Amino acid sequence: MKTRMARRSGVSAIAVATLIGIAACSPPAKTPDDASTGGVKASTATSAQDLGGMAALVDAAKKEGTLNVIALPPDWANYGDIIKGFQAKYGLKVNSAQPDASSADEITAAKNLKGQSKAPDVFDLGGAVASANMAMFAPYKVATFNDIPALLKDANGLGVSDYGGYMSIGYDTGKVPAPKMVTDLLKPAYKGKVALNGDPTKAGAGFSGVVMTALSQGGTPEDISKGVAFFKALKTAGNFLPVDPTSTTIESGQTPVVFDWDYLNVAQGKKLKGKMNWQTFIPAGAVVGGYYVQAISKDAPHPAAARLWEEYLYSDEGQNLWLKGGARPVREKAMVAAGTIDMAAYAALPKAVGTPVFLTKEQNAKANAYLSANWAKAIG
Repeated sequence: MKTRMARRSGVSAIAVATLIGIAACSPPAKTPDDASTGGVKASTATSAQDLGGMAALVDAAKKEGTLNVIALPPDWANYGDIIKGFQAKYGLKVNSAQPDASSADEITAAKNLKGQSKAPDVFDLGGAVASANMAMFAPYKVATFNDIPALLKDANGLGVSDYGGYMSIGYDTGKVPAPKMVTDLLKPAYKGKVALNGDPTKAGAGFSGVVMTALSQGGTPEDISKGVAFFKALKTAGNFLPVDPTSTTIESGQTPVVFDWDYLNVAQGKKLKGKMNWQTFIPAGAVVGGYYVQAISKDAPHPAAARLWEEYLYSDEGQNLWLKGGARPVREKAMVAAGTIDMAAYAALPKAVGTPVFLTKEQNAKANAYLSANWAKAIG
């Protein structure tokens, strides 16, 4: 999990709408864009209706026969089952490249392989990387587009939040008492045991951990100074452990308390079941959310398959598969209201009390500036 944890720690808690407002030598791909879609190319379709509906989109995708994805390890947010489900449902072959690549690596691969059949058709990106590369995306609105909160999508469908989670505290019940609030971590029972997933000036998970802590101490998204002050107090108490947590450090007992996204902490609990009792806690009133962004490459070698993949991901089936992986699907609220969410998987999510906070671009910039100026001085 180390590689993937590092790759995905860059997810930002910035609201997507705010962000988005703004080399193998394989031959070029041949795509049957105009085969049976009334003259409308799949590469320019902004919805399934542009191609004549879902049946026409499915037909065009099957003629292409292939979908290229990148940076999707099978044990991350249940992507293994998602890929299997898509292949079984539509009979397309999914080529999964560089499963442990970073969001930045996805963009680099698309640039290096542009015009080739091996180029990525779709992206799964952290918010900051997505916002910096909007010119590479094709606008597309899935059938369930209206179910997605406006704050979590580009209005034209250039980039749309797909799945994510809330910042949390994972802990080994065999080594520490269950924390009921963040300030519990200052107690002697946690001496040398509390780790943050990454330097908050560089890693999204670490950054959001400080933001969550600030909110828990009465701070705001505009002022995270109380979060930095808490970690300074944690270090002074001898409780802060300056070690980047991994599956290995958690299993060995080196990092028995970890600030990380809830779906990563939940995944650790599942992986270590029978070895230790790893639990996940989200502090009440300090719910900090972060989502990944889904996008279609405007240079996708399989444009119909790319659009069909998006339809699958945002369908009830696709959203529930992410949910089974411990991630929170972006259509969660609408699916709960419609009664289409997997209630067993939904009930298994860590409880979150309070309204989720998604930092705006301005709040994120201000928080990062404060961290750059004060984190090293506080932690030393």
